[in-house]
Amino acid sequence: MDVNYLNPIISSFINVMPQLGLPAVEKKGVSLKGRFIESPGVVIIVGIIGDIKGNVIYGLSLEDAKKIASAMMMGMPVNDFDELAQSAISELTNMLTANVATNFSQDNIIINISTPTLVHGKFTANASSDKVVCVTMGVGDMTVEVNISMEKNTI
Repeated sequence: MDVNYLNPIISSFINVMPQLGLPAVEKKGVSLKGRFIESPGVVIIVGIIGDIKGNVIYGLSLEDAKKIASAMMMGMPVNDFDELAQSAISELTNMLTANVATNFSQDNIIINISTPTLVHGKFTANASSDKVVCVTMGVGDMTVEVNISMEKNTI
């Protein structure tokens, strides 16, 4: 995977999260993983197709997902990770990844994204390639793992 694919994703977090009332965004670290991604509680998978193909797998704890959903819903308490909270988190990843697509387009890299697929519980997700780069983003006291599995489309 091209490490230049990381900057549009980091920039997306820095641009989108504060607009939703989620300041203090920072990159906490970068690591390499294999194809199999263990769920930290909530996982949202977004497919990528176009000049680049692959997927972005967002992972966060159930508690952090509830905190972020609450912030997105103007502070409404989120005690259960119900359909409304799940919808908020799915929309967040949709906004983040759409912003990634816009960032790539500024470098003449055109991609489309799939509808987010949210799953929660204990399971293992399977990335689109054997090499996955995980960017750990801090959002206040919350953590979001962004597992990136993308490569240049040769078709």
